[in-house]
Amino acid sequence: MKIVLVGFRGTGKTSVGRILADRLGLPFYDTDALVEQRAAMPIPEIFRRAGEPHFRALEREVVTSLRNAEGVIGTGGGAVCDPANVADLRWHGTVFLLAAAPEVVHERIAGSDRPGLTGLPPEEEVRALLARRKEAYLGAADACIDTGTFTPAGVADIILRPIRGEAGISPDDASERDTLLDRFGLTAVRDMLDRDPDLRLCAIAGNPCAHSRSPLLYNRLFAHFGMNYHYTRLEWPDAGVIVRLATLLPLKGLSVTIPFKTDVMRYLDEIDDHAAAIGAVNTIVRCGGRLYGHNTDWLGVRIPLIHRRGARAVVLGAGGAAAAAVYALVSLDMEVTVLSRTAGAAQKLAERFNCRWGSLEGFKGADADVVVHATPVGMEPDTRSLLAAGDLERKTTVFDLVYTPPETPLIRAAREAGCETIPGTEMFVHQAAEQFRLITGIAVSPALVREMLA
Repeated sequence: MKIVLVGFRGTGKTSVGRILADRLGLPFYDTDALVEQRAAMPIPEIFRRAGEPHFRALEREVVTSLRNAEGVIGTGGGAVCDPANVADLRWHGTVFLLAAAPEVVHERIAGSDRPGLTGLPPEEEVRALLARRKEAYLGAADACIDTGTFTPAGVADIILRPIRGEAGISPDDASERDTLLDRFGLTAVRDMLDRDPDLRLCAIAGNPCAHSRSPLLYNRLFAHFGMNYHYTRLEWPDAGVIVRLATLLPLKGLSVTIPFKTDVMRYLDEIDDHAAAIGAVNTIVRCGGRLYGHNTDWLGVRIPLIHRRGARAVVLGAGGAAAAAVYALVSLDMEVTVLSRTAGAAQKLAERFNCRWGSLEGFKGADADVVVHATPVGMEPDTRSLLAAGDLERKTTVFDLVYTPPETPLIRAAREAGCETIPGTEMFVHQAAEQFRLITGIAVSPALVREMLA
């Protein structure tokens, strides 16, 4: 058994860790103490002599040495900011984020001889670092516990409940959960949870979403990183019902697809700046009973088009995917025109980003260096294309965000016209890599994602 405690200084990792280790009859590993042993000096002295980078290198060595350890591990406050550390800590382990309000943390660590990291006054530094590390903390954790109102023994009791076989939800909630799983056709998931109470879930939410390759990708990545997780599909016509089921499950993350990327936002507790600007969420991270919304679609568009910075671009479509595309292209200093079958929708999206707009009938290939297709047209079993080879210029880069099939009718037409083509699989690869990092805290390369999809 491997239990990992992460979080900021003063949240109780060492105190809780020692109690857990004692009750479970396991060794306790304090990564800060192990760093001091390696350096043969206290941490403040390491910082004074060699600086934070040397401390982080020693911390990385210690975490690597604990990859296959059995026991309870208490980490330093910044350890999970390194995704490589997260991968080692997550390897066949369960990670708990211990959290507390900034004022509680400041009170607990007041008088510490640890050097500051920001040059700010102590209380301001706590707030700044908590904000900076929030994404990493939430991603790295399997479960989140607010330690501000519990004693260390009380926090240990919470962590030990599932180990003792105690139910994590009330009988009424369990009954509702099972009823919904039956309605969703997910009796196999219910059986998996009955067999393995420690199993955690992720899922894609959409209607339809049977075409998605996310379950294949995620389940292979979970196995690759030694995580006791399973990824499934939540296909239903009502986003509210999907979110309700998600909150009744031991679910860590949701990938959101059509038609819910905008509708789902009303059910979230926090939405990051990118998703708010785009007006769509494709990634939800759940921790501590709260739902955090993100958008990684725009990075899936931006990264493959970096080489066309400053180009003239046309976006076909005006939905959530189109909004992410426009956001990405504007960030690359492109001159963007939005075209849609419904001119009013194109106008509404374009005006949000100070772009030009028009109807699809107004498309002129000579005016576009880049064309991004952001509608469902061409997705299996649809065999249509909004554009033909004769509509396109050889100089144009055509990026079709549809990825099933891998070669869409539009991509075939663009190749016939001699255009540079970027298939939707590339968008999927790059957005999925960022999504996996947000949900798990582990960084994966595009090459690994492609390998897992092969």
